[in-house]
Amino acid sequence: MTLLSGKNAAKCLLFMAALCVAAGELFMVRALVPLENRVLDFLVRHQASTLVPDPDIVIIDIDDASLQSMKDVAGSWPWPRSVHAELLDGLRAQQPRAIVFDITFTEKDVYRPDSDAQFNAALAGNTNIYFPIMRLPEGRDVHGPLAAEVAPWLGLVKTSRADPAARVAIQPPLAVDEQYWRTGSINFSKDDDGIGRRYNLYTDAGGWLIPSLPGRVASGLGFSMPGTADVLLSWRGGARTFQHIPYASLYHDFGREKRQRPADEFKGKIVIIGSDATGLNDLRATPISSLYPGVQILATAIDNLKNQRTMRTPPPWAVPLATLLAMALLFRAFIRGTNVLQIGVPLAACSVLLVGGLWWGIGQRVLVPGIAALILAWLYYVAGALQAYLAERKSRQEAVQMFSRFVNPTVVQLLLTAGGLARSGEARQVSVLFSDIRGFTTLSENRTPQEVVGLLNRYFTLQVEVVFRHGGTMDKFIGDCIMAFWGAPLDDPRHAENAVRAALEMADVLQQFKRELGEEDADFDVGIGIHSGPAVVGLIGSEQRKEYTAIGDTVNLASRIEGLTKGVSRILVSEETMHQCGAAFGFTPYGSFEVKGREQGVRLFGPHKGESQ
Repeated sequence: MTLLSGKNAAKCLLFMAALCVAAGELFMVRALVPLENRVLDFLVRHQASTLVPDPDIVIIDIDDASLQSMKDVAGSWPWPRSVHAELLDGLRAQQPRAIVFDITFTEKDVYRPDSDAQFNAALAGNTNIYFPIMRLPEGRDVHGPLAAEVAPWLGLVKTSRADPAARVAIQPPLAVDEQYWRTGSINFSKDDDGIGRRYNLYTDAGGWLIPSLPGRVASGLGFSMPGTADVLLSWRGGARTFQHIPYASLYHDFGREKRQRPADEFKGKIVIIGSDATGLNDLRATPISSLYPGVQILATAIDNLKNQRTMRTPPPWAVPLATLLAMALLFRAFIRGTNVLQIGVPLAACSVLLVGGLWWGIGQRVLVPGIAALILAWLYYVAGALQAYLAERKSRQEAVQMFSRFVNPTVVQLLLTAGGLARSGEARQVSVLFSDIRGFTTLSENRTPQEVVGLLNRYFTLQVEVVFRHGGTMDKFIGDCIMAFWGAPLDDPRHAENAVRAALEMADVLQQFKRELGEEDADFDVGIGIHSGPAVVGLIGSEQRKEYTAIGDTVNLASRIEGLTKGVSRILVSEETMHQCGAAFGFTPYGSFEVKGREQGVRLFGPHKGESQ
């Protein structure tokens, strides 16, 4: 049988269809991406809960309590910049490594210019204070300044592709004197599902690169920068994982003569000033939380760059190749006819290992998008299992239809329970019975053809019931002759005894049938021959039509014995059959007979109920 013949052809077609579906999903449709993202986000969140962020990154938090506490001092938000100036004076004294504002200063305070002046005075002499800028939508670039003009102030990087006439729409910190502009963008980058997982290191605007705030801080502090446009963030801890110090608490402490907080609390640390207050709406959706403070996203990005622990992903070809290999292994199992349960259990075990491996990989800062590949493998398995089930169901139906013609329906069910049929030939020890009608000519002379057929059908029905009742297999009708055998398709250690018992009952049934016919058909009789021995049993025939039958010398000799019954005995069995019956019956010896094809004579016996003579 070739690979593409029969059921294998259907399996190959299913495999090719599964490959097409997988390719469409992985390269075009991407329908499984939302589900994969949710699973990976869960694993990221769980792994992050076991990790600790950099303790040298501290957030001074303008939280809800600080907004309330500062009302008497600074009024409602936004506060006068002089408040931040006082905070800066206190921070500078402790010599932090960097101070990063996650607060925009895009407009000058026209009502309190002295406040802005005090803030700028606090910036004097500092080279480690960083400010955010906002990159406006590209459609507004035509109204922005020339990139070449603002590049020195905003730190834009000129590439070989830089367009001298390019304009860029940016909101710079206009409240800060240009000499203190160490800026970077804080634009939130989110995936198609609205979840932020990456941070842009720079944004390209006509060949001019706008650095991000984390990238600008990392460059300013001498951190090694990855050579990519963005980074996949490696999250650590929960929604409030970095050290948070309430803004109001620190501000008030700086104003005391006798401070309660440590004098070197921020020495050598990166201090980020931002807000997670609900009223200021700086909350974003991330794998950690749907309401994750923007200031913590900034802190996470700086942490990743400082410690060189951004997430990595495998090459683009890795997942499609893994998907192909997984499906090829499943196809190999299906094509070899492996039981679907024996395929499903290892697949389930591999799935558990894969998910565990994905979780472990996240801890090693490797994010593998393998969930879609796993789902595709399971979809192919389910389709293959369904195909195997339908094929098995069809095979069983065919077996029931086929063998119901040969054996008792109860035996058919036993066959199916035992695992099906031996469709190729197999050697068996069997007992073969031939039964031929005598006096058929007399029977047909006085009846119409329709009556003859009806009588024969009636007779054959009675005799086949006997064969079935004794566990025999009905092989075929040869004219007015019946061929049956015992010992196949199910094993029968007493096949000879059951064959002889059936023959004796067939003789009794014959007498009943003759009484139904009447005296005019007294010549109607049968001859029954039985022989036991080895035979080849199986489905034999052409591709278009096959029959379950037995072939071999045992069959030929049983047919010859039936031919010798005329004038001797209604039932004759071979010596081999007699010996296998043991003491179950009595046997009358009839001597040795010459049989065509055999050099030595064959001893034949007539069975009867009782002791042997």
